[in-house]
Amino acid sequence: MPTYSYFCSNCNDTFEKFFYIKDYKEKVKCSQCKKNCCRHYVEDVLTQSASVKKADSELKTIGDLANRNRDRLSNDQKQALDKKHNDYKDQDSGKELPKGMSRIQKPKKPKWS
Repeated sequence: MPTYSYFCSNCNDTFEKFFYIKDYKEKVKCSQCKKNCCRHYVEDVLTQSASVKKADSELKTIGDLANRNRDRLSNDQKQALDKKHNDYKDQDSGKELPKGMSRIQKPKKPKWS
């Protein structure tokens, strides 16, 4: 259940309310003086983690889905996936190159830290 911060300009009180998203209210009664007070967005931003995560219903593109799945992976899983997708680059294809040409070995760069 989300927590929302509110600020009363009448008594300078800051307090939190818990609502289901469907029951959310922009203005609520102050817990001290019972006057209407507004949402305190600054406090909410300071207490949140650095990013907002989209719900499954908000994923609009394949990129959104890919980013969500990437964020769920551990660093070990990311490294294993990177290895799986890039190992073929190190293998010699066995085909002979035209005369005067040679293969260049690219330096490996880790994709994820």
